[in-house]
Amino acid sequence: MVDILKALADETRLRLVAILLEEPLCVCEIEACLNLTQSNVSRHLTVLKRAGILESYKMAQWVYYKINEDFMLKHASLYQYIVQSVKTMPSYETDYSQYKLCKKNNLCGK
Repeated sequence: MVDILKALADETRLRLVAILLEEPLCVCEIEACLNLTQSNVSRHLTVLKRAGILESYKMAQWVYYKINEDFMLKHASLYQYIVQSVKTMPSYETDYSQYKLCKKNNLCGK
């Protein structure tokens, strides 16, 4: 539990989780949505994955990240709190607008 709370105690990681609530995204989409560098995104994704919050899968040359289903089941109350709370973050509206734009631009060609 400590690893989960530490992972979620960072605004950038909460922003990552917020956009991944919509659908799985590849690293390049996350970079564009949140206006972060690849190394910064990768570092935060690693922390969230080690805590069991995210899982990944590979499709062609892209690695996609999504919310771990085991996390959603084992920590249902926390997950519901996250779903409700991230939308109140000051950055959410901007991040969500960027997410919609990124999906429209089809960055990964899927």
